[in-house]
Amino acid sequence: MISAKLLEFESFFSDGFVELLPEGGLGALGVQVETDQGILDLRGLPFEVSPREGIQLNEGDAPQTLTFRYEHPSGAMSLESNYTFDPSSYVIQVRTRAVGFGRALLVTDMGTGLAYNEESQAEESRVMAYVTAHLREGIQSEPLRKVEAASVEEGPFIWSVFKSKYFLFALMPGRGEDEQYLGGLRVKPAPGEDQAEVAVTQSLGSDGAVNYRLFMGPQDRDLLLTFENELEEANPYGYRWMRPVVKPVVGIVLAILNFLHRNLNVGYGWVLIIFGVLMRVLLFPLNQKAMRAQMRNMAVQPLLQEIQKQYKDQPEKLQKEMMKLYKEHGFNPLAGCVPMLLPWPVLITLFFVFQNAIQLRGESFLWLPNLSAADPFYILPVLLGASMFLMQWISLRSMPSPNPQMKMMMWMMPFMMTFIFLRFASGLNLYYATANLATIPQQFWIAKERRKLSEKAPLKPNINSD
Repeated sequence: MISAKLLEFESFFSDGFVELLPEGGLGALGVQVETDQGILDLRGLPFEVSPREGIQLNEGDAPQTLTFRYEHPSGAMSLESNYTFDPSSYVIQVRTRAVGFGRALLVTDMGTGLAYNEESQAEESRVMAYVTAHLREGIQSEPLRKVEAASVEEGPFIWSVFKSKYFLFALMPGRGEDEQYLGGLRVKPAPGEDQAEVAVTQSLGSDGAVNYRLFMGPQDRDLLLTFENELEEANPYGYRWMRPVVKPVVGIVLAILNFLHRNLNVGYGWVLIIFGVLMRVLLFPLNQKAMRAQMRNMAVQPLLQEIQKQYKDQPEKLQKEMMKLYKEHGFNPLAGCVPMLLPWPVLITLFFVFQNAIQLRGESFLWLPNLSAADPFYILPVLLGASMFLMQWISLRSMPSPNPQMKMMMWMMPFMMTFIFLRFASGLNLYYATANLATIPQQFWIAKERRKLSEKAPLKPNINSD
């Protein structure tokens, strides 16, 4: 196989549709048979093709099979490969049967990786990898650019995958009871950039046959979840240590985004705006609670400082009086912080969603040609920074005497976040800026309540004289 195009998706790296196999590469699904007597490389041998005119499938057609058959001139050995294509599926069923080879090993080339299809080659290069699911060792991922020496990886493997930013080329065993795993892998460097040769080895069955399933398609989480072998794990959301937290949130966030997209019949740009406002509305009670906790904590601070001053040489007494003060006034140092941290899991999850979610690839919105790419005019990162500055300015205005560090942070944080988000996906910037703008009315209300509190008489200390 030297070419595999996905006609549903446009390539942003070159003209035309997405091409999965790199130009000038090894190709895919080349086969060798290894026996005790040597290696028979079947590439370049004269195969009979049936049907001779090939096959062409249209949407709604039934699956069709293309057969390649080779027979040795002596008639003692033959090999037949059947490729069954279903126009409603990204999966190709592959069955190879070798007769007359005795105890043999079938070596199937997966190729050398996937072709570039995104605007930024450098960005896509970082995620080009081969990923495997080992029965005992779990999911392993290796960037193709880091393959520097030949290696043999012992199986059994549940699947082996080439991945790019948004697409997969996956080889999986057939559906038979004795076909649950792949054998081993052979990996070696390839001359092309971000390429490495990967081949799958499999012992011939009792009938001389090996069955594979080949998936060539998008990293659509819902689609990958339809496979029984956790193929969706080839699309990692977050770093390994983050996945236990990020993975469940990814499912929820994608389900909400897709639900809004389908039921409101609007583009993903509007979906992100609605989602940003919705998140702030849902979190408003928690923000309100955090604000009241902050006000209580601010009111208690003078009393706390007085206690610390009076009992600075009596640690046990100081601890006792502080706990008493906390209990009397409902003081909780974390009460004002925890609710403020709740939006961050969603924001971090969205960062990784925009790295991989095929739904957002190529989605345009207003001046943005692609929500999964950076804003070409940097409007949203600047708006994000401006909204953060406004939020902090409103908050500081309502404080009786903000300290110099807080004033410095008011200026530094917006600039830092603008710089950090400058090259992030425009969709992520759109969500974050919208969420900030939706928070500004809440900030005005909080500032008003804070001013009312500051006008009240200060709390009186209740300190034991003993």
